[in-house]
Amino acid sequence: MTEEEFLRSYDAKSFERPSVAVDLVLMSVRDGQVVAVLQQRSEHPYQGHWALPGGFVQIGESPDEAATRILKDKAGMDQCFLEQLYTFGAPDRDPRTHVISIAHFALLPFERFEKALDRKADLALATIDVPWKGEAGGAVRALDRQGSKLSLAFDHDEILGLAVKRLRGRLDYSPIAFALLPALFTLRDLQDVHQAILGVEFRKPAFRRRMLDAGWIKGTGKKESGQTFRPAELYTLKKGVKNGTD
Repeated sequence: MTEEEFLRSYDAKSFERPSVAVDLVLMSVRDGQVVAVLQQRSEHPYQGHWALPGGFVQIGESPDEAATRILKDKAGMDQCFLEQLYTFGAPDRDPRTHVISIAHFALLPFERFEKALDRKADLALATIDVPWKGEAGGAVRALDRQGSKLSLAFDHDEILGLAVKRLRGRLDYSPIAFALLPALFTLRDLQDVHQAILGVEFRKPAFRRRMLDAGWIKGTGKKESGQTFRPAELYTLKKGVKNGTD
């Protein structure tokens, strides 16, 4: 039998196959706290619970193509760099059937979320409460604006926890934090982002010296505007330095 003949006679139903889905972890920093976009589920299972924007990979579609489609259709966003975070495949993670989820991850300045949240009534920005230190890892909690815990669907507390762990692990050796900042930023803005992600406070002189010594940023000579106190200098990424998610 030739390969062509084999493929013509092959029965794909001979083996049970799990379903494949994509979940999107869209994170930012707001008011000194890490936040993520969640969507309230309107159908069973977990009706009324909050979940990461996600959906099933369609036939003839790659996981990356599915992630781009879901980003636009469910999160109301586009032109966003998504990278694969991890594959979650525990047989019992979804009560419907065996569903393997390929989680994708993106960091964005908070301003990118505002229009999407205005357009989509079922979307919300939740504060991520991390109960562990450093890179210990584990599940996290999602809180609403009043600080109340949101009920998360499936294993999305674990997915969010891994995203935080991955982010903390990359913060020291890559310029990934700059994905959360506008093109022009102050050293105070940069320190606020690092403190929010790591859950610790830094001494200002030591932190600023470390950032300048890293060679990623340069001063523009411009000052921030609209401040009642002494305006700080604005910085930008040096030419050729990627923000860690490009």
